[in-house]
Amino acid sequence: MRGRAILSAVAALLVVTILPATGGARAAEHTLFPAPAGERARIVVRAAADLTVMRPLIRDFQALRPEVTVDYHDYVTNDLFDEAAAACRTGAPHADLLLSSAVDHLVELANRGCAAAHRGGAGAALPAWAKWRDEVFGFTLEPAVIVYNRDLLAPDLVPASHHHLAEILRTRADLFRGRVGTYDIRLSGIGYLYAFFDLLQTGTTYGRLLESMGRVGTVLRCCTDQVLDGVARGELLIGYNLLGSYAYARMKAGAPIGIVLPRDYTLVLARGAMLPKHGAGGDGAAFLDHLLSPRGQAVGRDEAFHFSADGALPPGVEGPASMLGSGAGRPIAIGPALLLTQDRMRRARFIADWSRSMIDMYASGAR
Repeated sequence: MRGRAILSAVAALLVVTILPATGGARAAEHTLFPAPAGERARIVVRAAADLTVMRPLIRDFQALRPEVTVDYHDYVTNDLFDEAAAACRTGAPHADLLLSSAVDHLVELANRGCAAAHRGGAGAALPAWAKWRDEVFGFTLEPAVIVYNRDLLAPDLVPASHHHLAEILRTRADLFRGRVGTYDIRLSGIGYLYAFFDLLQTGTTYGRLLESMGRVGTVLRCCTDQVLDGVARGELLIGYNLLGSYAYARMKAGAPIGIVLPRDYTLVLARGAMLPKHGAGGDGAAFLDHLLSPRGQAVGRDEAFHFSADGALPPGVEGPASMLGSGAGRPIAIGPALLLTQDRMRRARFIADWSRSMIDMYASGAR
């Protein structure tokens, strides 16, 4: 079975590989937030975080620092990593603050000596799993969720767990053929991160899920918003392993999207922040401190990322009452363990096995 092939490919691995870009999915999007009181300082932020979730945090920061212009650049995770790594190698000024959902990329950059330490402040209160070496800090708490179209999917087909999802795809393949979406791990750093941690949680269950997804011709996309677009329009019935904050924002805005935190386990990500060693001349630490402050965390919970450190689920989300307290939440720790998977041959073999399950199986007619 493909699940056993994937298991053998990563038997010696503990956590996720850092995946360089295999081709840009889209160009970075640039947005300037002019200083409300007239610019006397500027901060350059380069991020893999949609502007829709970062805008409230930027505006709130500028309410406290109205003299600061925020120059914001939004990337696909792998492209941000490649640019930041290249700037670090040459010593070129690139950004005052880096933000990424692929927090393993930031840990790798810090390990290469590309980060500036930031001690004290609100970061000192973070749990040990949400920071590393005073260089990489988790500023959100976000689950990997399953989304579905509420108008089109019958209640008995709403997946409650990873095993349930594999079963309904296997038994109702005709219904779901071409109507399930997830990340293309060759393009998405966060998709790759989730794929490896899925395997670590369940092993053979994840292998069976990959086989089921491959048999129905799962649609692969670079980014969360592309899968959410498909589910909201009814082109897709289910989206798998998506960032909960983006999904919840769509649901609040009126999209016919339901959100499930799988009850067997739910991966929980801390979106990462890092101060580059070679800044662009602005005070990135000021914005980082705001993101980690009680005020910044409250804005993030209420207006941006929606899921909070206490683990309670926002209204309308299906799953255990407490994301962490139930035991189902599995935090992805920020730390040196994320550096243990730099073997290029193993990485290539994992991608090849994933591709055989997710792409080649459907193309070959194995349905």
